[in-house]
Formats: sequence, structure tokens, C-alpha cells
Amino acid sequence: MPMPWTYRHASKEWRAFLDDVKERMSLESDNMAYTAVDAVFQVFRRRLNAREGLEFASVLPSVLRAIFVQKWDVTQPRAAFDDRETLISEVKNVRVNHNLTPDNAIEATAWAVRRCTNGKDFERVLAKLPVEARAFWHADVADPAELEQRII
Repeated sequence: MPMPWTYRHASKEWRAFLDDVKERMSLESDNMAYTAVDAVFQVFRRRLNAREGLEFASVLPSVLRAIFVQKWDVTQPRAAFDDRETLISEVKNVRVNHNLTPDNAIEATAWAVRRCTNGKDFERVLAKLPVEARAFWHADVADPAELEQRII
């Protein structure tokens, strides 16, 4: 079996994703972007069981997949989905002393994730999750082509 594309080109995928996030969130550094994305992933995965989370992670590029599952304690009780404002507040409270995450962190992460994943696979996985999970990953754009996978 040939090596999966995402493993062979992990650095290229990660760089493109990170640049998208930084631009969308108006952040200056890779560290700031990483912190914001990691916080968004932590907040989202708290609302999934292990099976749902691993299935979601399976459609992410390899570096994002690793970030998504890093230090995930699957024994913790599942949190309920809250309104967007509460979720944003929770994102901002992850590593609060080192977090300069903007208010659009969830939307910007969703936008960037959609641009680096296979849209059909991503939608297939989201369709299996609670409706609130699908809303979490909504990215509002005028032109759907903006969300097409950039690196194939």
C-alpha cells in the first residue's frame, strides 16, 4: 500500500492550514494560531464520545488529527453543546494566560479545516454527529468555492 498523501505532505498541509488560520483570525504568530486551534479542538471534543471524536479526527490532515487527540481524556463526562458565545468564552479560557484567541476562533478554524479536508468525507462524518456539532463547524461564506480543498 502506498503511503497516505497526508503523511507524505504533512508539513505542506500544516503550513497551508496555519497560514489560513492566522490570516482569518488576524493573528501574528504560528504559536498564537496553534493555541487558538488547539483550544477550539479541545472545546469541540469535550462534546463528543471517543468513537465520534476518532471518526471526526480520521478525516483531518495528519497534523490536525494529532492535535485533536493529543492529551484527550476520554474518561471525562461529555459536555453539552452551548450557545456560540459560551463556546467562544470556553475557547478563550483554555490556557488563559497564553491565549490571545479572537472572537471568530471557531468560525475561522472551521473555515480553515474545511479548506484542508476532503469536503465529502468531512460532511459524511459531520452527518453522523449531533446537529450542534454540525453547526459548530459551519463556515459562512458567500462563495462555496472558497471552502474547496486547496491541497490535494
